[in-house]
Amino acid sequence: MIWSFTKIVLFVAAVAALTLLAGHLSENGGGVRIAVANMEFNLGPVQAIIAALLALLGFWVALKVLGLITAFLHFLNGDETALSRYFDRNRERKGYQALSEGMMALASGEGRVAISQASKAEKYLNRPELTNLLTAQAAELSGDKRRATEVYKRLLADDRTRFVGVRGLMRQKLAEGDTETALKLAETAYALKPKHEEVQDALLQLQTAKGDWKGARNVLGSKLKQGLLPRDVHRRRDAVLALQEAREIFDEDASIEAREAAISANRLSPDLIPAAVLAAQSYVINGKPKLATRILKKAWGAQPHPDLATAFAAIAPDENANARLKRFETLMEANPQDEETRLLRAELNIAAEDFPAARRALGDLPESHPTARSLTIMAAITRGEGEDDALVRGWLTRALTASRGPKWVCDKCHKVSSQWAPTCDGCGGLDTLSWKEPPQSQAPMAHGTDMLPLIIGNAATPDPKSGDASNAEGAVTDVDHNAFDEAMIIDEDIGRKAQT
Repeated sequence: MIWSFTKIVLFVAAVAALTLLAGHLSENGGGVRIAVANMEFNLGPVQAIIAALLALLGFWVALKVLGLITAFLHFLNGDETALSRYFDRNRERKGYQALSEGMMALASGEGRVAISQASKAEKYLNRPELTNLLTAQAAELSGDKRRATEVYKRLLADDRTRFVGVRGLMRQKLAEGDTETALKLAETAYALKPKHEEVQDALLQLQTAKGDWKGARNVLGSKLKQGLLPRDVHRRRDAVLALQEAREIFDEDASIEAREAAISANRLSPDLIPAAVLAAQSYVINGKPKLATRILKKAWGAQPHPDLATAFAAIAPDENANARLKRFETLMEANPQDEETRLLRAELNIAAEDFPAARRALGDLPESHPTARSLTIMAAITRGEGEDDALVRGWLTRALTASRGPKWVCDKCHKVSSQWAPTCDGCGGLDTLSWKEPPQSQAPMAHGTDMLPLIIGNAATPDPKSGDASNAEGAVTDVDHNAFDEAMIIDEDIGRKAQT
């Protein structure tokens, strides 16, 4: 505001000064005489001022014309001038307009239009880091994978666009199913931008699919440090990867490393059933049954599972049925009302030939939640109590068509698996398998063979390679005569054991 007021004052002062000067010259009657060759011009005071102003204007115009001629000569010579800047701005405007129209076409799903606009923008802009990306995405949209690959490879030459090119090639290889090349590209992209979440997820999935558990654990650690993964989720998934790493070490018979890895996996996630089983096995191998018992009890309290019972039985494999029942009480008291606990108690009482106690332990499960396992146990109790064969056959007939009980079910794709794995075979999800009962399950009863030693003792343990009908998994697989006969033989074996 002060500057504006100052400019007004100066303008008024200049006008007043010029007015006073013109008045003074007119009063004195002075003038200006100009002689050019043989010609003489006499100008009055006002006329002299006007002539001086016109001369100044002419001089200014002459300078501008001279500058324009000089700029034109520079323009012809290739130097940057106002003219070149004007044409450059015009080309830039057309280029960005084409780029904008290309992006709109890409968002609208018009791949060919987007490619055309990208070519136009490339001609005007000379900005390959922008136009190449648009061209690659437009080529992918229109199905021209060859052109998209060529453009992505051109992006690799520039440090500013190398990550974009690697990521684009990685996604192409994933779409083609070339996981080996995709893994190498994902590792390169992760090295360029370790905080990129999409690259982290892709690399993690590829590493788990290949079995690179150590590399996958490193990526999980990076996600935790960057705040992309909650701490509890990281501990659980890290335990899953550590468990799988330990299992592979077990397969290689490296006992010391295996024990340490198994115990580490269990400490990371004590409620992870396979980790608890593996850690217990490592303690048993190391001669520490008390530590194995403590681990299995803690896991049983979180979620009872047949694998935990099998591992608990392996702590003292040579004990008799009564001693086993007494020892298992310490395990079952950790979660006494769970259905798995009730089924286990009934099986242990059958093995101890205490059929009334087995019936009490089973309770109303055959009616409230009939499964192949509970109904088969009920058939064994009925036979052990000396009931009619028709009643036993009735229970076994119901078992053939009943639910097969809980399984490992993927939380994402709902695929049913008989064995736990760190990743789902269906969708490749990490740590998505949960122990639960699938709807309308038609799979064979899980862990039937594993539980038979608890019922009939080690001496009568069936050989899974022999076609022995005491294999519970084969006994209830299909509703046909063979399955029925196998289930009846299971019952007869248990009945003979009870009568011995």
